[in-house]
Amino acid sequence: MTSLTTFYLSRLIGCKLFDARENVLGIILDVYVQLPMSNTDINKAQRPKIVAFYIKQGNKQLNVTLTNVQIVKFNTRYKVQCQAMTELPAELLNHTFLLKETILDKQIVDINGRKLVRVNDVRMVALSSGAFVVAADVGLEGLVRRIGIYKFLRTALHLFGAKIPSKFILWDDVEAIDFSSLNIKLNTPFTKLNTLHPSDLADIIEELGKDSKTSVFSSLDEETAADVLEELEAKEQVQIIESLSIEKAADVLEKMPADEAADLMENLEEERAQQLLKEMEPEASEEVRDLLEYPNSLVGSLMTTDILTFKETQTIADVIAYIQQQQPEMAELYTLFVVDEQNRLVGTFTMRDLLVSSLNKPLKDIMIDNPHQIHDYERLDSLSEIISKYNLLGVPVTNENEELEGMVIIDDVVDDLLGKRRTM
Repeated sequence: MTSLTTFYLSRLIGCKLFDARENVLGIILDVYVQLPMSNTDINKAQRPKIVAFYIKQGNKQLNVTLTNVQIVKFNTRYKVQCQAMTELPAELLNHTFLLKETILDKQIVDINGRKLVRVNDVRMVALSSGAFVVAADVGLEGLVRRIGIYKFLRTALHLFGAKIPSKFILWDDVEAIDFSSLNIKLNTPFTKLNTLHPSDLADIIEELGKDSKTSVFSSLDEETAADVLEELEAKEQVQIIESLSIEKAADVLEKMPADEAADLMENLEEERAQQLLKEMEPEASEEVRDLLEYPNSLVGSLMTTDILTFKETQTIADVIAYIQQQQPEMAELYTLFVVDEQNRLVGTFTMRDLLVSSLNKPLKDIMIDNPHQIHDYERLDSLSEIISKYNLLGVPVTNENEELEGMVIIDDVVDDLLGKRRTM
């Protein structure tokens, strides 16, 4: 027999628990683990620590703590022995969760790999300070270990010079997802998810079940939630918005570009859309309402009203200082606009123009006069021709009075051509 410092949950479950005199105390059904409650730094290890065991003793199920636990290996089986066992009431196990019930066969997020995976086994380590979870086994090795054919398959593959594929995810790179159905409240739920790119988060959320989708999305801050919502497919957007409270959904929609919010609302039931528009801040609501008035075949339906406008007397230094203060989205910087006192378009300039010009130069010296533009009630067909002919990233959109209404960016034109816009 070998005393173990590393061991697996699948082999621990079902093991007999002995005292120092070899008396059987029960059978291990699961283990309680706890995350550090005071550590909110996501860059520090937060490995779950085993704090108690859930065992079967005769016809009873007990929560117990063990003193001087030793786990030994005999062939492929484990033997668990302790010096003493103390029964615990359930209320003393707050902020803990059962590892098998919560993690095994459940979905988790591999933060490093930025994807959703299923746990086949859990690897733990025994240290002087206690036993801890160190990795999730998401490979074939964990699966065959669970079903009891590991030794047989390893021997068979060895004859051909092959090994059972293994894949472990260190717990530092794990974010557990399926806690919602168990009503488990952790100190910093889904904290690590905020480190992922919105498009990766959207891919993960789309793979989750309905309840988990809502739970994960609701945990995101409003800025991140808005970015993620933009990346989701239209059908997923609708499911998410319908699952949220009106207040929460409106807060998220306010953080989205008005054109994206308008596209989303067109896929909602009329009653739900009106409720959201009433709940949103008046300015944001008005922008979305204006865009919803355009038929889908017209330029106005595709434009964004999130644009940056300046006066021709402002200097390069003024513009750079404003951009640094506002920190706009990248798309807003595709094209920058110069307008007169009546908000009529008089010129455009680019970030390159800013970077290669002297700080004291006024915008009238670097702007392009009489830029190419398109009216909001023109048909969408004319957009692709203008963008390709003049190599534009953003096309200014004006109304019948030549007032600047917004711009159409090339990203939205490409999405429209690919049929990604307003599809269910």
